[in-house]
Amino acid sequence: MTIETLFGAETVSADADGTSKPRTIKFKQIKAVYETLTVKEEIADYLKTGQRYSSPSQVYDTFRFLMQETKENFITLHLDGKNRIISMDLVSIGSLNQSIVHPREVFKATCISNAAAIICVHQHPTGDSTPSSEDIAITKRLKEAGELMGIKIPDHVIVGDGTYLSFTECGLL
Repeated sequence: MTIETLFGAETVSADADGTSKPRTIKFKQIKAVYETLTVKEEIADYLKTGQRYSSPSQVYDTFRFLMQETKENFITLHLDGKNRIISMDLVSIGSLNQSIVHPREVFKATCISNAAAIICVHQHPTGDSTPSSEDIAITKRLKEAGELMGIKIPDHVIVGDGTYLSFTECGLL
């Protein structure tokens, strides 16, 4: 395969003076751009650099502040090979009782961050951490998509009012 078979002749028609000019081909290039957010709050136990997440209670303790939100937030924590957070992505902000989550949106940022695994976290503004049928279905779909891509999903944690539900602890993942 050559440039000519993909894009046609390398030159365009002759100008008025009889000279031909090389053709210009334009491509869109995607570049990963990371943004560092500085949080200026009096929170001692927020996301610590290099902290390893090994239990759902740690995730709950870090993200229980989500119960202050009136809309459902779906967040993914991007982990390196040792389960340390390398980045975080707010995938979706939904309505009072649901958020739209699509595997494409979840794994777009995951691939850019070179994460080995992700932990999914969302809260139920109602306070009840019981998973809905939609929660179970999207978690299964994300797990299947992650397996195809070689990205593990060790857990999905639903934050409730004073409680949490871990899909792993409940045998749902």
